Amino acid sequence: MKKVILQVPAIIVFLTVSAYSQITIQVGAGLGATAPAGNYTGTTIDFYKGTQYGLGTGFNLHAKARVGLLGFNLFGMIDYSTLSSGEGEGEPGKGTVKNSHNIFSLKAGPEFNISIPLSPIGFYLDGFVSVNTISGKVSFQGLTKVPSGEYDIESATRFGVGAGGGVLLDILPVVTLDFGLHYNAYNLFGKQYTANVTSHERLDAYTSLNDDKDPFFQEGDDDHIIGESRSMNAWQFTLTAMIGL
Repeated sequence: MKKVILQVPAIIVFLTVSAYSQITIQVGAGLGATAPAGNYTGTTIDFYKGTQYGLGTGFNLHAKARVGLLGFNLFGMIDYSTLSSGEGEGEPGKGTVKNSHNIFSLKAGPEFNISIPLSPIGFYLDGFVSVNTISGKVSFQGLTKVPSGEYDIESATRFGVGAGGGVLLDILPVVTLDFGLHYNAYNLFGKQYTANVTSHERLDAYTSLNDDKDPFFQEGDDDHIIGESRSMNAWQFTLTAMIGL
């Protein structure tokens, strides 16, 4: 009995050391492209009408950490993306509009790895929740329904989810290239309409995110133009250099 009791601490230490030896930690940073989808796309005319955001493909910078145990990983990511419409028409043949968004995201979730024996290439699938702070600028020139000028878009936070996967390529014993492709739903939760931000009712529609319907919307009303909630979604392509610790 005493022999068994003495062996218990040794077994616990052995299991602890074995588990610890299987833990992997990687940190890294990278860049990529962010391509809007859904209501985040469209033209500057769509944005001026209040139906879509009219944004085009932009870039992202990010930092990533991955903690793995026996093939199951958890990852976290800090991400900054910027998207812009470029300058375009507000109405056919009349005036110009330019719209831009900056998105600062915190993401975390599980990651499932698929490895190939004796190969430097591996694959993964993942999902995550995200907290997204979105701001930006909008400018108008020569339009009759809003005053000309450049205006800040009020910063706001939305909660989202995403999913995707990627390819891992070991290029050095402690360096891995991570090629990722993910779909982000930035504003799945927390949509709202913000009014009375400026002294001009229609300008209110553009100087906040206003991803929910304007409660005073009516067909043909030139001041309250957002008649439906709008999704802020995007595909994200990333290249990350990960270093094992």
